Amino acid sequence: MSERSDPAAGPFPDRLDPLTGVRFFLALGVVLFHYQLQWTLPEGAAGLLNRARLAVDIFFILSGFILTHVYLQGDRPVNYRRFLAARFARIYPAHLFILVAMLALVLVAPLLDVGLEPGRFNAADFLTTFFLIQAWFPRDGMVLWNGPAWSLSAEWAVYLAFPAYAAVALRFRHRPWMLVAAATGLFILLDAIYRQWFGSVLPRAEDNMGVLRIVPEFLLGIGLYYLGARWAPSPRTAIAGAVGATVALLLAMQIGADDRLIVAAAGPFVLALALLAKAGVRTFLSHPITIFAGEASFALYLVHIPILMVWRNAAQTLGGWPGDYRMGLLELAAMLAVTLAAAAAIYGLVERPSRSWLRRRTVGRTPDAEARRTIHSDQGEPF
Repeated sequence: MSERSDPAAGPFPDRLDPLTGVRFFLALGVVLFHYQLQWTLPEGAAGLLNRARLAVDIFFILSGFILTHVYLQGDRPVNYRRFLAARFARIYPAHLFILVAMLALVLVAPLLDVGLEPGRFNAADFLTTFFLIQAWFPRDGMVLWNGPAWSLSAEWAVYLAFPAYAAVALRFRHRPWMLVAAATGLFILLDAIYRQWFGSVLPRAEDNMGVLRIVPEFLLGIGLYYLGARWAPSPRTAIAGAVGATVALLLAMQIGADDRLIVAAAGPFVLALALLAKAGVRTFLSHPITIFAGEASFALYLVHIPILMVWRNAAQTLGGWPGDYRMGLLELAAMLAVTLAAAAAIYGLVERPSRSWLRRRTVGRTPDAEARRTIHSDQGEPF
């Protein structure tokens, strides 16, 4: 990788604050999607929330975009050892912390007379979640130790395959439309295969071969990065593009467009936000509070399901409520406040210090240009 010392020499600035800040809103959308399955609104009342689960696809695209930004700026191949060590340090501490917490809850539940569904938390699923391979194989049900971790499993697969992605990226970086076309064609092919095998569209893949979902979307992010590197929009054009792409994406979600069309709209959305940074436009997405929320969004994504599970089990055990009770908005607001506080604590006390500790001991000295982009744009994971 070329180790440029001048940030202006790169196609994008080192800091891509809009892509950090938007992470919080995308993660919050996933949280509210899971909440709306439990609250008192009638089913289908909020189209936007019903499609907020597709924020995962946006992050898969964002992952390819950001890791190209951090690691694929020059002609030299990626230092694979340093890359994997940095990616492990990025995703594993928070994942392990929450997985161990879930194990403790499962072990303590019988002592508190909290009944768990037989077979729901088993050793085999724990091990596949521990090693982040649960989304690599066909399966009939969900891996419930921490459901959102399936997307980490998909991310880990493309991390392992990153040299292959890098080879393709560096070969075709001067023809980014070919990368975008290849990603689109691969998505169409894998979608057809997934529908033939499992009877649903590719953006529905999660624990059951969810790894197929990230393969073309990660490549799309790479192509979009090199495409955006060729453009130098004015601030006014960048703002218009970001507003237009955002409105198009939200409208497609609200009207219940086909999942695959929403994924298609996600690509321009990611690129448009990155071009805001390139044009020097500052919005609320660049505010320090939003940036912190975006940095803590990974913990928010991972912790919200365990808190939801504990909250509802406590309500059923202490309040004697039925298992299918619907949550009121005040109860949901209180649970969201607890979840946001827990995410901030996990990020500040577990994720960030563990990442720094692991990197100091495994990655070694990082080239200056890569270090700057990593520090300011280390957002290549799903949440």
